[in-house]
Amino acid sequence: MASSHFITGTDTNVGKTVLSALLCAALPACYWKPVQTGASEGTDRQQVISWAGISHEQTLPEAYIFDDPVSPHLAAERAGRQIHLETIARPPHAPSTPLVVEGAGGVLAPVNSHQFMTDLMLHLRLPVILAARSTLGTINHTLMSLQVLRTSGIEVRGVVLIGPENPENRKAIERYGKVQVIGQIPMVQTINRQVLCEVFAANFQKEAFL
Repeated sequence: MASSHFITGTDTNVGKTVLSALLCAALPACYWKPVQTGASEGTDRQQVISWAGISHEQTLPEAYIFDDPVSPHLAAERAGRQIHLETIARPPHAPSTPLVVEGAGGVLAPVNSHQFMTDLMLHLRLPVILAARSTLGTINHTLMSLQVLRTSGIEVRGVVLIGPENPENRKAIERYGKVQVIGQIPMVQTINRQVLCEVFAANFQKEAFL
């Protein structure tokens, strides 16, 4: 049976939602984004439902949701609220279905005045998959993110590269980061359930998700 994972990224807009949708379609899994910002432009939950072709019932409601498309700490501040990690608990879902939890921003995105996305990962106690770009600059960003995750005591299941294939960047990340690249999402013209399942079948190490 597939296991549950927390999806984080080297940066915002790196492709965490595409990866989350892919896993929800291919495993299949249930989706949850505990902290959502930028809801005025639509939510990642809505996007995953559309891309993965899953029902609303295969997703879980956000613990915190804010309209402004900014870092969680600032979005909460602008809304006159504060994010308290102790109030975030995994919602009930079918125990036979793995859970894909998507973070907000990068690994050190602040969630309040003194805590970061890494603290949410530790709070939820799930192994992490790091989404990273495949293009120029990814080695530095990926290695720094891996160092932060490991220093924080977080289990890293692997890295998924998103973008055009770059064998040299992949080898460097695996060598210097001492990590496996467990998947690659290439550039695709259309994102839908069939395409995502085909990408998983062709480009992912399925055993890494068990």
